[in-house]
Amino acid sequence: MMQCPLRDLIFKTFKYSPWDSMIGSYELLVCLLEHYPDEVVSLGDDLVYGICEAIDGEKDPHCLMLTFRIVELVAKLFPDPTGTLEICSNDLFEFLGCYFPIHFTHGREEDVDVRRSDLSQALMMAFSSTPLFEPYAIPLLLEKLSSSLPQAKIDSLKYLSDCTVKYGADRMEKHHEAIWSSLKEIIFTSIGQPSLSINSDALNSPRDEITTEALGLLQKILVESNGLFLGLIINDEDIKDIFNILNIYTCYNEFPQQSRQRLNAVGCILYNLANASVASCNEVFESFFPRLLDIVGISANQVRSNEISPSGNFNFGALYLCIELLAACRGLIVSCDEHTFSVKEKSFSMLQTFSCSMVQVLTSTFPGIIEKDLHDAEFYCAVKGLQNLATFPVDSSPVSGIVFKDILLALMSFITVDFKFASLWKHALKALQHIGSFVDKYDGSVESQSYMHVVVENIASMFSLHDEAMPLMLKLELASDIGRTGRSYMLTIVQGIAEAIFFHLPEVYVHGSSKSVEILLSLLDCYSTKILPWLDEAGDFEEVIMRLALNIWDQIEKCLVFSASMPNKVILDATMMALKLSVRSCSKESQNNIIQKAYNVLLTSNFSPFKVASSTAIPVQMEGLQLLQQKDSPICRDEWILSLFASVIIALCPQTHVPNVRSVMHLLMSSITKGCIPAAQALGSMINKLSLKSDEVEVSSYVSLEEAIDIIFKTKFRYLNGESTRDGSEMFLTDLCSSTGNSCLPQVHAVVGLSWIGKGLLLCGHEKVRDITMVFLECLLSKGRTDASPLQQVMLEKDCETNLDFAVMKGAADAFHILMNDSEVCLNRKFHAIVRPLYKQRFSSTMMPIFQSLLSKSDSSLSRCMLYKAFAHVTSDTPLTAILSDAKKLIPMLLAGLLTLSVDIANKDVVYGLLLVLSGILMDKNGQEAVAENAHSIAVSLARLTAFPHMMLVRETAIQCLVAMLELPHARIYPVRKQVLNAISKTLDDPKRSVRQEAVRCRQAWASIA
Repeated sequence: MMQCPLRDLIFKTFKYSPWDSMIGSYELLVCLLEHYPDEVVSLGDDLVYGICEAIDGEKDPHCLMLTFRIVELVAKLFPDPTGTLEICSNDLFEFLGCYFPIHFTHGREEDVDVRRSDLSQALMMAFSSTPLFEPYAIPLLLEKLSSSLPQAKIDSLKYLSDCTVKYGADRMEKHHEAIWSSLKEIIFTSIGQPSLSINSDALNSPRDEITTEALGLLQKILVESNGLFLGLIINDEDIKDIFNILNIYTCYNEFPQQSRQRLNAVGCILYNLANASVASCNEVFESFFPRLLDIVGISANQVRSNEISPSGNFNFGALYLCIELLAACRGLIVSCDEHTFSVKEKSFSMLQTFSCSMVQVLTSTFPGIIEKDLHDAEFYCAVKGLQNLATFPVDSSPVSGIVFKDILLALMSFITVDFKFASLWKHALKALQHIGSFVDKYDGSVESQSYMHVVVENIASMFSLHDEAMPLMLKLELASDIGRTGRSYMLTIVQGIAEAIFFHLPEVYVHGSSKSVEILLSLLDCYSTKILPWLDEAGDFEEVIMRLALNIWDQIEKCLVFSASMPNKVILDATMMALKLSVRSCSKESQNNIIQKAYNVLLTSNFSPFKVASSTAIPVQMEGLQLLQQKDSPICRDEWILSLFASVIIALCPQTHVPNVRSVMHLLMSSITKGCIPAAQALGSMINKLSLKSDEVEVSSYVSLEEAIDIIFKTKFRYLNGESTRDGSEMFLTDLCSSTGNSCLPQVHAVVGLSWIGKGLLLCGHEKVRDITMVFLECLLSKGRTDASPLQQVMLEKDCETNLDFAVMKGAADAFHILMNDSEVCLNRKFHAIVRPLYKQRFSSTMMPIFQSLLSKSDSSLSRCMLYKAFAHVTSDTPLTAILSDAKKLIPMLLAGLLTLSVDIANKDVVYGLLLVLSGILMDKNGQEAVAENAHSIAVSLARLTAFPHMMLVRETAIQCLVAMLELPHARIYPVRKQVLNAISKTLDDPKRSVRQEAVRCRQAWASIA
């Protein structure tokens, strides 16, 4: 190939080859240029002109990617500015120029291998490959900057940025005025008003890509031009004219919109000028900073004589530009190393001289905001300025330790006194967060210590009893946000919150203080939802977390008598959750310490495990039996201890051992019959986490899973009721669930307890769960139950004492919800539960045939209703993929369940759950065949649910499902068209707007089929 006339060879090869051969030819040429540069260079002009003719008019994206690469490689092979390429550079660029900007016409980019961005990038590399293209490329790019197409402007700016770096300052100098003129027009017209965002260093925030690219180009030219371009900008009349605007308008409200936009544009330009390099920062500061300070009310003479009165000379525009320069200088110092930026620089010296005065000016806006004399924008501007002054690197900060402290005091004063200004308060808080996060990097510095004393310790002390100036919720928001800025800060905050918790806890359970209840609820919620998650993520806070859990037990242990006016169980629930979350975050060793402490305290109560274990059978008291922990009933010390002990067990990891586990299990089983749900959850958690064999663990008190199951199901319960013929009779837990009699309250508790035990077994995949579900089904089908229609069920529920049979049936149906639903309070991965994959699918596939058989045989309307409720619970929590595999059998049961359960308002959530399952089948293509077979029944059922009075979501979802049914074959849906339209017409007057909107859409869709 090298020995023949290359120009003719390349031209003929590329012009008269099929597409795939042409691609190969281009790839071959790229290979030659990359790997045989010496041989190729010797061909000289023939190579360049051959390539020009070969690639001229190319349009295929894949070929263009290669041709642009070829041009780039050729340009690098002939770097001599007076050599071969110089002669034909015009011809070569003529080929490139016709492709700019890239206009992609090959359909959607995701449909082809080459994207527009790829082509544009390759073309840009070709443009900037040699300075010899400068006379042709720069005028073309400047011309395209005036295009009405946004993408053309963006590409032009990107190409100019790349060419500026590659071509060099000497070649670009002649274009400076033209470039600045174009850039100025773009920035002044495309930028918006000041955004005053707290999340960025500068006050401005470019709103679009055009402005961003323009400012990026500005900085690159500044860096490459050795100061020539900077002088052009500083002396520009439009930049100087901003001072005329500053002299006309002083406050933010006085600025017309166009002037605000112009102010923001100049601010952006000054920021990028000062941020470009150390030299430009110095020159910009010398040119603008003293004049701006003078307008603000600060001069060198006043600084020396300490006679500053900024409030009388407030000028928003000048202050705004000052802060832009301040932010630029700070950003430059942060990005530079200590050798690049010296504290002797002119800009730094000026900041150091005027920093104290600037703080005075900035803080002077606070009273004006409070008195409504100033706009919020002035406050945002001032806070941003204070934040920037406070976040210079400590070894290069123009702010002294005293001035830094003054900044913190000013922000804290506003936060603690003027908290009624919600948006401004959050703005000041954000600034304190930024400052805290920054100074936390300089552990042990004066700034870090000041932040701890002025901010953190003051916030921690706000939770003392005597400080009620600020609302508690704001205190907690303030504490959690500031605490997250640093580890040492969070430790101090946690200490303050913990002290408040341990002050108010005895106030609640000893004195019954209703005021302390509200405070304690907020404190515990903040600790559980905000503080603990951060501590977990940060790590190495285990000692702190463990100490808080142990302190809770210390307090309970010291208090021997609880108030008779002890409030309801809400406070206990909050304490239990905080304790659970603390325990689950600890290691095995720390958990062992906590459970041992909890066990020791448990021994001091009437629920001591030894008292229960000493009897041969667990007693079940019939007379005066009440549900433990009813919402509004007083809670005694023993119940607190038992519930908190259960919470600790729930959160333990499987490797942590419970002391005297057999006695503890008997205690929990005894508590279950008294209605203690945490005890049931703890027992379910225990058996879920036990190993199959006890000999794997060398602990004498340890029991295996099988041993624990034997304890639970082979321990006898003995009734104690002097008036009953069954006095002293004994039975197992499963028998207790299904026993009959006049007083069945223990049965209700036993069913609930067995539900949580079953859930623990179900999650770990143990087969014993089958026996438990059979007990529940026996409760639903017991022959001793009084039959009742769905309409009579509400009457049955009103009198729990006389209708406990119904309560047992309802509990048995709801047990399936406990089994299948994901619990937030126990038996989940958060609390270290063992969860086997696909356990829901396996349980569902086992239960569905059983439900189908029982429903077909049931002749009791009440039993049938409860069976449908149990079926609904299982179905609603089964993954849709498992439902779809058996949809043909399940749809008739779903529809029958919707019909039966929709009668009672108490079942509205269950109805909604079933409807969502039906909706999932309708929407999935894998369920279309089953839906088509039952189209008529489904449409009738959905039409009925459009009038469901008890829940808006049911009506709305039913209408949406009717719209989805229109995807079915016409022959399947047309027979029910009239019935659907009649039902939908009634929903057009629904009281809920969203339902009416869906009804209109549905009616139009169904009316259109004919």
